[in-house]
Amino acid sequence: MASELLRVDDLRVWYHTRRGAVKAVDGVTFGLLPAERFGLVGESGSGKSTVALALMRLIRPPGNIEGGSVQLDGVSLLELPEEQMRSLRLASIALVAQGAMNSLNPVVRVRQQILDAMRDHGMKLSKQAARAHVLSLLEQVGLHSDVADRFPHELSGGMKQRVCIAIAICLRPKVILADEPTSALDVVVQRQVMDTLLRVQEQLGASLLLVGHDMGLMAQFASRLGVMYAGRLVEVSPVRELFAAPRHPYAKLLIASLPSLEEKGAFRGIPGLPPSLLERPSGCAFHPRCPFAMPRCALDDPRLQEVSPNTWVACHLYDRDQQQVAGTARVAQA
Repeated sequence: MASELLRVDDLRVWYHTRRGAVKAVDGVTFGLLPAERFGLVGESGSGKSTVALALMRLIRPPGNIEGGSVQLDGVSLLELPEEQMRSLRLASIALVAQGAMNSLNPVVRVRQQILDAMRDHGMKLSKQAARAHVLSLLEQVGLHSDVADRFPHELSGGMKQRVCIAIAICLRPKVILADEPTSALDVVVQRQVMDTLLRVQEQLGASLLLVGHDMGLMAQFASRLGVMYAGRLVEVSPVRELFAAPRHPYAKLLIASLPSLEEKGAFRGIPGLPPSLLERPSGCAFHPRCPFAMPRCALDDPRLQEVSPNTWVACHLYDRDQQQVAGTARVAQA
C-alpha cells in the first residue's frame, strides 16, 4: 500500500468566546494517499470547512489550532514559521475556497490575479512566457483565452469557480483542498465544475480533499469518505462500502435520508438537531438523536477504531460486537 502523502493526527481547532471554547474540530485523524480523492461530509457546522482551513493554516482569531499534527510529504505544517507556510500555499497545498465571488478581487482582471499568485511565490517569467502560461491554465480548466482580460463580475458563477481552480493549480500543488466548490451553482454547472476539478487533479497527479454536504456528489466523485459529526469523524470508509452498508448510526440515517428513484415515499430526515459545540453532550455526541443508543453512550465517548479492513467507526455498537467475538473465541479455546 502506498504511503500517505498527507497525515492528520488529533487535529483540534477551537473558537474562544466569552461563554467558553467552541470545539469546532476536536480530535480529527485521517490520511490522504497520493492521487486519492477523499471526501469529508456532514451537516452544516460539523467542522468540515474548519478542517480545510486548518490544513492551510488560515484559522484566524478567535479561532486557534489547539493541537495535533499535520504532515505533508514529511513536512510538519503546524510547526512551520508563517513565512515558510506562506511559501507552501499554492506550491504544495492549495485551496479552492467556498464562494468564488469572495475569493477573487473584483477590480483586478483574471490574468493579473493568476500572475500575482505565481509571482508571489517567486516564479519569474518573461511577458511572453507569462501570457502563454495563463492561457494554458485557462485552457486546462475549460475557459476561453479572452477570459484572461475580463473582470470577475463579467463571468458567470461557474466561470469564476474555474478561475479559482486555475489559480489553485498554477504552481502544480501536491494536495488540492476543495471546500464546497459547487455551492450556489445550479446542478448542470455543478457537474461541469466537478468534472473540471477532477480532470486537473488527474493531470497533476495531485491528491484531492473534497469538503461538502452533498452525499450524491460525494458518491460520484470521491473514492473514500469521512463522515463528520459535532467536530469529530464518526466513520471513514471506501465510498462504495459506505453507501452499500454504512456502519455508524449517523451515517445510516444520512444515507436513508437521500431520495430514491426506485422507491416512492415520504422524505425521511434525521430526528433532532446537531448539538451545540459550546456545550457538547457527554459521551457520544450523537446519542440524543441515535435510535440505537445504549446507557453507556451517554457516559463513554467512543473512539475511532478499525472494524473491518479500511473501515473505521466511532460507535459503541462495535465495541460490543468485538467483545462478543472475543468472548466466543475464549470459550472455543477453553
